Amino acid sequence: MHNSELLPHLFRTEYRKLVSVLCYLFGIEHIEIAEDIVSDTFLSASESWSIKGIPDNPTAWLYTVAKNKTKNHLKRSNLFEQKLSPDLQHITDKVEELEIDLSEKNIIDSQLAMIFAVCNPCISSEAQISLALNLLCGFSAQEIANAFLTNKEVIYKRIQRAKEKLKDENIKIEQPKITEINARLDTVLTALYLLFSEGYYSISHHTVLRRDLCAEAMRLTYLLMENHHTDKPAVSALLSLMCFHSSRFDARIRQNGMMILYDDQDEQLWNKELIEKGIYYLNRASQGSQLTKYHLEAGIAYWHTHKEDTKEKWENILQLYNHLLILEYSPIAALNRTYALAKSNGKEEAIKEAEKLNLADNPFYYSLLGNLYTGLDNQKAVAYYRTALVYTQSDADQSILKKYIEQLLHKVDPLTK
Repeated sequence: MHNSELLPHLFRTEYRKLVSVLCYLFGIEHIEIAEDIVSDTFLSASESWSIKGIPDNPTAWLYTVAKNKTKNHLKRSNLFEQKLSPDLQHITDKVEELEIDLSEKNIIDSQLAMIFAVCNPCISSEAQISLALNLLCGFSAQEIANAFLTNKEVIYKRIQRAKEKLKDENIKIEQPKITEINARLDTVLTALYLLFSEGYYSISHHTVLRRDLCAEAMRLTYLLMENHHTDKPAVSALLSLMCFHSSRFDARIRQNGMMILYDDQDEQLWNKELIEKGIYYLNRASQGSQLTKYHLEAGIAYWHTHKEDTKEKWENILQLYNHLLILEYSPIAALNRTYALAKSNGKEEAIKEAEKLNLADNPFYYSLLGNLYTGLDNQKAVAYYRTALVYTQSDADQSILKKYIEQLLHKVDPLTK
């Protein structure tokens, strides 16, 4: 791999590990120092490798340089005397002997500690996701701004405010205790769920699919599952849900970037290996007595890996939505349940349920009504699709709605025959 390709790749994979380890060592109040040391390490790599060539083991080179830069920083600052020396007295009393532990185990432990520090309820879910993308995934402020369709300064300020809040609250970067895991795991899973959703649905971005966001959400969720203390059924359920959704990545997008709807997807493009993994994690999630929204959503996603419209499929999906709405109501879940109701019990019953929702200004609501009225009253269907078009911001969704309207305008409304 050429230097111009290798360094960005290593930055994406190793930056987050090094930052996590140094933050774990220094504490939340010295996040910027950890980031500066790691950034400087990659700058040194860029300069050295362009002159001397890529070393035999680039990752080991980065780790060695990061360790040396950390020790050099500690020598010339009062950080070691004021903060680290008392804490590490049982290990060493000399900077030269300080061991910067970059073993695989400590990297994993550090990242786990960072997940729980970053996903703290004292900062907003928006800030949690931005900070997670920045510190845990190595995304720049510009990349995060691109994902959320905003400018770099907004994201930069959001990240800085989140860091200051964590410092003010004196949040510890440490291995979460059992009681803390039970109290905070839901917050952590919510942040990872939102991160995956941002990549998969990309409501805030004109790109329908952001695989990099989804991949990072899955990596961090897997990290939780690999740790004995955080390996809870809800974690397996969330990873199962992510696997099922990810299995249809290649079938969702045309070469021109436009979205392919579920009914039009080529089933042969679905990733069977990911579907099998999703089933495996869903089975793991069945252990224990707690039922979460991730269990139910994973169950719904599982049935969507069966392309054929069968009565069993839609009745199961409908029942899962019924349970989901009781457990945690959301307008989108209610809309999706109505679609499942139409598939299971017919459009007339579904229309009655849909109109009760009355979700004004929601493009998905009007789009659903357009779908339900298609074939029953095509003029109404067109009107609803046009209303949906007014409220839709996504280019991909607008293209689909225009296609539906055009198709219906070429048909004769059966009620006017």
